[in-house]
Amino acid sequence: MEPYYSDDAVTIYHAEALALLPDLEGCGALVTDPPYSSGGQFRGDRMSGPQAKYVTSDAWAKPPEFSGDNRDQRGFLAWASLWFAAARAACSLGSPAAVFSDWRQLPTMTDALQCGGWVWRGIATWHKPGIRMQRGSFSGSAEFVVWGTNGPKLDHDGYAQNVFQCAPVGEKEHIAEKPLEVLLWILSTVPSDATVLDPFMGSGTTLRAAKDLGRRAIGIEIEERYCEIAAKRMAQAVLPLGG
Repeated sequence: MEPYYSDDAVTIYHAEALALLPDLEGCGALVTDPPYSSGGQFRGDRMSGPQAKYVTSDAWAKPPEFSGDNRDQRGFLAWASLWFAAARAACSLGSPAAVFSDWRQLPTMTDALQCGGWVWRGIATWHKPGIRMQRGSFSGSAEFVVWGTNGPKLDHDGYAQNVFQCAPVGEKEHIAEKPLEVLLWILSTVPSDATVLDPFMGSGTTLRAAKDLGRRAIGIEIEERYCEIAAKRMAQAVLPLGG
């Protein structure tokens, strides 16, 4: 397949992940943020669009909807197991995987990781300060990163604490957009020479973080409008981190 965008560091494909993953090989890490298919306890809740489920503020313009976020629990497990397996086949032995999840899908995501043949290694937590407190309950101020490896864990210099605090993105180009700082935190655990694979690229934050670190990355996205946004982000100049 011809790339939608390509430069010396990053390649973007406009495709469905499961259709393209079998054609890839030699990747060195899976870092991705798939649709959660959560946002409610009942099927009627899950069948709502992402804006209804995840956008709770009118303070910023709402980004476009995205697809693939309305599977039921068994469908989500089967689907995620398939792409986890296909991504593992595209990655070399020892490659790490780091995949976002919310609390509702955390048990299913850890099952899918293992069903796809990865070795489950643990969970990291992204703490989002400033999230509204809820009377009589714990706050919903965290999302999680399920991580594992394709077989034995590689010995390299990357490391990170398993809890990272960072405010969410304010005005987003994608409803589920993560802060660049969160992806830089995750990529600090990835070998520096690894090509990072993101089969659910969205607006391209994982690829942008990889490029800023001087790393190679491959992104796949089914929605062409987000391929366009990501390509524009990749075309921007690389700025010195911390500068």
